[in-house]
Amino acid sequence: MAVKRDYYEVLGVGKQASPDELKRAFRKIAMDSHPDRNPDDAVAHARFKEASEAYTVLSDPDRRRSYDMFGHAAVGAGGPAVDFSDMPFADIFDTFFGGGFSGRGRRERSNRGDDLRFDLTITFEESFTGVEKQVEVSRLATCERCTGSGAEPGTGQDTCPGCGGSGQIRRAAQSFFGQVVTTATCPTCGGAGRILRDPCHQCRGQGRLQNSARLAVKIPAGVDTGSQIRISGEGEAGLRGGPPGDLYVVLRVKAHPELARHEQDIVFELRVNMVQAALGDRIEIPTLEGRVEIAIPAGTQNGQSFRLHGRGMPDVRGGRRGDQYVVVQVVIPKDLNPEQKALLRKVGGLTGKPEKVSRGFFDKLRDAISLD
Repeated sequence: MAVKRDYYEVLGVGKQASPDELKRAFRKIAMDSHPDRNPDDAVAHARFKEASEAYTVLSDPDRRRSYDMFGHAAVGAGGPAVDFSDMPFADIFDTFFGGGFSGRGRRERSNRGDDLRFDLTITFEESFTGVEKQVEVSRLATCERCTGSGAEPGTGQDTCPGCGGSGQIRRAAQSFFGQVVTTATCPTCGGAGRILRDPCHQCRGQGRLQNSARLAVKIPAGVDTGSQIRISGEGEAGLRGGPPGDLYVVLRVKAHPELARHEQDIVFELRVNMVQAALGDRIEIPTLEGRVEIAIPAGTQNGQSFRLHGRGMPDVRGGRRGDQYVVVQVVIPKDLNPEQKALLRKVGGLTGKPEKVSRGFFDKLRDAISLD
């Protein structure tokens, strides 16, 4: 027969723990180990059952006193400890940790409209400047005939006789330390707390109808693919006057034909020939704000990078702008005529053996953003 662990050890508290400390300890274990959250985890089930037993004993002053004096032998005298494994997760918190999961708050949550997602594509330039877009969203909107109540105009709603208007039905079970009350959605009213005398003829008592709405979405500068914009209250209308959901606009930024983005920085791959790299040149390149001319110094190496301060993307959170990096790619010609080959051999004889060049930071940066 397995030896029971000390109840204080099970909850992870000391023997002088206050009732609030016991409650907090049990709450933490319930959050982690309740069967509703771990349906296939036998270890979690066992841990929750053990904690339930410990808490029911230690939370009762008389039984705790007996346990402190005589240990587990005294537990049976007060009746078996209650196993809360079959109690719905939310009801654990209704019963022991306050009414945050029940009553009006729960009813409003159950009637709340669904959140919606809208995927929106913008250009690379629009992600830099910010833009306002008009979007057409299909959604369940409040019924204009009944203004969302679900009742035919001129009629009303009655308090649900099944739940007395709470939207929940309660079941009580007697335990050694009093009644343990569990709650469930009322099957008569579906959690609304009210029943309709005459359902609205247009929406059939739902309080909402399928509709489409045109909305303006303000997109700040600096957004990137995957950025989300939440528009409060623009999701689907709630059931029978419940609060609306929210609209989440998920962005996709089109690729730029010449520029690439790496976090807040912009990267441009500049292709030059051997003569430009060796002798230097002034070359026009694209930036987010138009084309600018930069100087490529003589002796520029393949993979060498130049930074243009403050030429990157703005920070969507309001921080400083990123930079633009120009990564040089020296293009080696493949097809040379005899005269060109002779000239290159002559130049090669004058320059001597090339020095070994190690890979630097910007080479790694270029690899990270997969420029081809």
